[in-house]
Amino acid sequence: MNPIPTDPDSLRRLGLIMAETGMTELELCIKDARIKVVRGHAVAPVAVVAAPASTPAPAATPAAAEAPAAIDASHPGAITSPMVGVAYLSPEPGSPSFVHVGQQVSAGQTVMLIEAMKTFNQIKAPKSGTVTRILVENSAPVEFGEVLMIVD
Repeated sequence: MNPIPTDPDSLRRLGLIMAETGMTELELCIKDARIKVVRGHAVAPVAVVAAPASTPAPAATPAAAEAPAAIDASHPGAITSPMVGVAYLSPEPGSPSFVHVGQQVSAGQTVMLIEAMKTFNQIKAPKSGTVTRILVENSAPVEFGEVLMIVD
């Protein structure tokens, strides 16, 4: 008998826990039994960076106040959140933002951070282009799949 529960209800509970905590992968091992649960699509490895101090964040730019509902994740320049967490537009409070509207970015360039479970994950531009919209405010909570920014 498998010591790890694999019934649909147990697997759903694991999925809910992963969604609530922002985890994208979970592996359970008990004796010789093992189960691996992966949520969402494949995401490039993320780097851990220094945590910003817990001081009030600077005010968001006007572009950040635009309604994210106007853009869906199928937009070719959409950068979406790979996890649930808190978005940060700058590496630490008081420092300049990683990017601003109208700025040219290169593929792989860090455009923001998302804090999930006290880990700061770099969000990188998937392609080169110009930042045309920033759809989140600094220190705002974000959901998995939410459109964060548009690079055209």
